[in-house]
Amino acid sequence: MRPVTVTDAHSPLALAQGLIRCPSVTPQEGGALAYLAEILAAAGFTVERPVFSEPGTPDIENLYARLGEGPCLLFAGHTDVVPPGDASAWRHGPFEGVIEGGELFGRGAVDMKGGIACMLAAVLAFLGRRGPDFGGAIAFLITGDEEGPAVNGTVKLLDWARARGELFAHCLLGEPTNPDTLGEMIKIGRRGSLTANLTVHGVQGHVAYPHRAENPIPGLLRLAQGLLAEPLDAGTAHFDASNLEFTTMDVGNPATNVIPAEARATFNIRFNDLWTPETLAAELERRLAAAAGNAVRYSLDVRPTNSVAFLTQPDAFVEQVADAIEAETGRRPALSTTGGTSDARFIKDACPVIEFGLVGRTMHQVDERVAVADLDRLAAIVGRVLDAYFPADGATQRQA
Repeated sequence: MRPVTVTDAHSPLALAQGLIRCPSVTPQEGGALAYLAEILAAAGFTVERPVFSEPGTPDIENLYARLGEGPCLLFAGHTDVVPPGDASAWRHGPFEGVIEGGELFGRGAVDMKGGIACMLAAVLAFLGRRGPDFGGAIAFLITGDEEGPAVNGTVKLLDWARARGELFAHCLLGEPTNPDTLGEMIKIGRRGSLTANLTVHGVQGHVAYPHRAENPIPGLLRLAQGLLAEPLDAGTAHFDASNLEFTTMDVGNPATNVIPAEARATFNIRFNDLWTPETLAAELERRLAAAAGNAVRYSLDVRPTNSVAFLTQPDAFVEQVADAIEAETGRRPALSTTGGTSDARFIKDACPVIEFGLVGRTMHQVDERVAVADLDRLAAIVGRVLDAYFPADGATQRQA
């Protein structure tokens, strides 16, 4: 096989523009995966496009591509994007990929079509330098269901790959990890997420005759205080303290002279590696029982979750990525577990995974955009990672 020829059409900017111009709002594929498949196939990758289904959720198209034999470095991400909102509020059309003032505008420029473009451009350039016999394997695992229910995407794509005997040594997920400046932060783990519904049961009645009713609102406040009275923990070496946040409180009562029958609240907990969903649910029940005593009747519905806390222990691969970032940006990135959830929570069961991508300041916003210079720098960083992971002298990769 001849080495891949890298052209201007395969620059990170051109690839990002091509992806942005595909209106792939979850769950629509929008042409984005087809665009990637054509480029990867032309570069010699074996490309497959499995579609997964689940009752009550939309069918989702996904992409898996692999080239080479031996230790496999996996690049992962998603081409689906959140809706643009009012397109007329954008400075440029959200799916036009316009460049202005050194910035590329468009939905997905940051989250995360720009990151995929940089990874792809770096891989194509690497293959152009080294050819297909580089002493290992490279794979792309791209879903169209990260911004949606995340049911028919990465989690099933990994199961599909595992059933076929696909193995991965390490994964780089291209989520936007930098708050303000490229090179600030690598994500080496994520907190878990647990949501629960709390209902306090009362007896409806007239406000003028409270002795004939049982107002659930004071009970709800009492239970809420019981949940919040003490911190869940003080954090760990790599994680902040877990936090419980009430997101709704409601009685659904349109009348001002009626004591309601129920009061309801919903809360979410972002938890660290001291907890599992099961131990956290048990702690919630303990706190609620202590706060309720014999005075408050309540029920707790803890929703199922696939978001558990995990940590990728810093190893040689993390150091390779950090070295590459420092070489290109002059910054040594912090190793962080902050932020929300990502598909890394699924990938960590297949191999060690870290996240590094673009500056996330404008993700999901009107006029989402990325500095063109950052696209070039991120591609150069990934190129350095590839050169270190697959050394030209055939030395053993620096792996854990």
